[in-house]
Amino acid sequence: MFKRIGFIISVLGCITLASCGSDDSRSCTTCTSDQSPTAFEVCQESSGNASVNGENTGTPYDAYISGLQDAGATCGGS
Repeated sequence: MFKRIGFIISVLGCITLASCGSDDSRSCTTCTSDQSPTAFEVCQESSGNASVNGENTGTPYDAYISGLQDAGATCGGS
């Protein structure tokens, strides 16, 4: 019986660890602008902030993308 409880606890622990690993995901889009000579990558970090080329901007992703678009940038085909 103790082996079975130990097995169940191990399985639950593995499931818990696997589900936490996906929390660090991020999604990225490519933006272009007349003000930038090359395209640049804007990502939404797990915190919800935007990062540009790996640098956290400290600004929420949606607000950052909207600001870029208002300034004339094109992001992700939009």
